[in-house]
Amino acid sequence: MDDKTRLIRAGAVPQTLAKTVGPPIQRGSTVLMPNAASLYDWDQVTYGRQGLAAQAALQDALAAMEHAVGVALYPSGLAALTGALLAVLKAGDHLMLVDTIYAPTRRFCDHVLKRFGVTVSYFDPHAPPETLVGKAPPATRLILMESPGSLTLEMQDMTRVAELARARGILTACDNTWGAGYLFKPLQHGIDLSIQALTKYVGGHSDVFMGSAAASDPALVRKLNDGILHLGWAVSPDDAYLMLRGLRTLPARLERQGANGLRIADWLGVQPEVAALYHPALPGAPDHDLWKRDFSGAASLFTFALQPGPQAAVNAFLDALELFGLGFSWGGFESLAISVDPQLTQRRVKRAYPGPLVRLHVGLEAPDDLIDDLRRALDAYRAAIG
Repeated sequence: MDDKTRLIRAGAVPQTLAKTVGPPIQRGSTVLMPNAASLYDWDQVTYGRQGLAAQAALQDALAAMEHAVGVALYPSGLAALTGALLAVLKAGDHLMLVDTIYAPTRRFCDHVLKRFGVTVSYFDPHAPPETLVGKAPPATRLILMESPGSLTLEMQDMTRVAELARARGILTACDNTWGAGYLFKPLQHGIDLSIQALTKYVGGHSDVFMGSAAASDPALVRKLNDGILHLGWAVSPDDAYLMLRGLRTLPARLERQGANGLRIADWLGVQPEVAALYHPALPGAPDHDLWKRDFSGAASLFTFALQPGPQAAVNAFLDALELFGLGFSWGGFESLAISVDPQLTQRRVKRAYPGPLVRLHVGLEAPDDLIDDLRRALDAYRAAIG
């Protein structure tokens, strides 16, 4: 053969593939099939967009953690939520979703789903399950929950909602990013779809986007995968490898960060500048009994209310922080803080809080250092409100 031909063919497949603790990263769009009959065998992977070794390994690991028959991967957490909704909803269906849902999910439902003939309604997270499911219109196809809510941490009795919904032939789904598929396992509580932003705790390093949707019903798994195929979504092998690497240390990080978060929440609870705490894992907190029944541990995301003060004072508090970064997202190794109130304006159910809200994500730093940082910020807040 000519050198030009040999250079195309040489080294295409290694003679041996050493066994490593992680899967091989296959960067390939074209998949070479073993024979002509395989070209149109849709039970095989025929194109790299469907995912190769790294993606398959991540799916297997997530399925084992979630006790799922199958897991679909999406290029972001939001894509997992929107993709799961598109997979199971059609024109004429009605979707009920909790009023405390992740804001970009609300935006998708209000601006995209409605254009395609899906009606949407929002419900109070504290609505009794019997009332919630009992009032579901006949066209209701899906109830989407998020417990606890990622801003104000309200919890729902998702187990009871799922039980009642199933009796009426209504599907249930939850955004389980706070529980990370580890602290809470929705499929074992009768919920049909467990969705999470892997970007957060599973990735753990704030440097890669991905989402997942898990199901225990093979028919639902097929719907999820068909939706990905039809819309042309894909995740890269490198990102899948990073997610799998993060998954290996998820239990250790969650345990450490959850403990750090509880210690800091306990400290905040006795500071004079703090009016209220919203953390379901704290004894005596709202919904604590529900958290204790369903969850095996605490995540590191919670919210607290400052004593009444203007937005300028809240900004002074945030600007005084040095170790807590000011940024959205959470679940990584680093601590973060945001003001919450600007995101509450779109909610249908209005609640009164004793003061402006601040959300903290507690990372892996030493808790004493984070407490010192918060003390400086609280001093700045007190000075700003006079």
